Amino acid sequence: MNYKSFFLVFLVLLMSFDSFPDKTNPPVKVPTTTVDTESKVVAAYNQLDANSFALPSFESFRIAVEGFQVLKEKGIIKKNILTLVDFSLSSTAKRLWVIDLDKNIVLFQTLVAHGRNTGEDIARVFSNKAESYQSSLGFYATAEIYKGKHGLSLKLDGLQKGLNDKARERAVVIHGADYVSESFIKQNKRLGRSQGCPAVPLEMNEKIINVIKDKSCLFIYHPAAKEEIVAKLNA
Repeated sequence: MNYKSFFLVFLVLLMSFDSFPDKTNPPVKVPTTTVDTESKVVAAYNQLDANSFALPSFESFRIAVEGFQVLKEKGIIKKNILTLVDFSLSSTAKRLWVIDLDKNIVLFQTLVAHGRNTGEDIARVFSNKAESYQSSLGFYATAEIYKGKHGLSLKLDGLQKGLNDKARERAVVIHGADYVSESFIKQNKRLGRSQGCPAVPLEMNEKIINVIKDKSCLFIYHPAAKEEIVAKLNA
């Protein structure tokens, strides 16, 4: 065999080796479950009946629904009702949504207060500490109804360690408040603030509580903590 023939044979063999699959570095595949989950959330959002209300942002909705599904599979959440609060919005905006995930419809959209030390109009600082008077982010399970100093109120169980798991001992609950109103906004250019509770308008309080009580999902969102929220949910 002359030099040229030997070189051609060697080149053919080399090319054939390159076509073999690389077992040490196999191609990366996107898990179909991740793709399926994402597509289902997109479809649910696109089909969501706002019922004459505005829709929440897609990002807040996506994290809320994916977290809801995790908690439902674990048996922590019993009802297909999702309450979403978006604290990235101005306090003057109706930034609380109650969504029926069975019917894919928004049941309520209303004002909601953040803690007095969380910020003025815009929520900026969050805490899980007692006496902080700040709001806590993340996923909660709604619990029992009781009557306290704010009238009918709904207890909450914070489900994420370090983010909101002190909700019970801090007495962070859903209740009605007269400072959560359009009239307060007109006078003060912002909503009134709570001691850390997601307080709602007096006229909406009983309606919302009766729908979301007994192990439904509440999610309080802010983009500054979204990575931590997701990481703690999947831990």
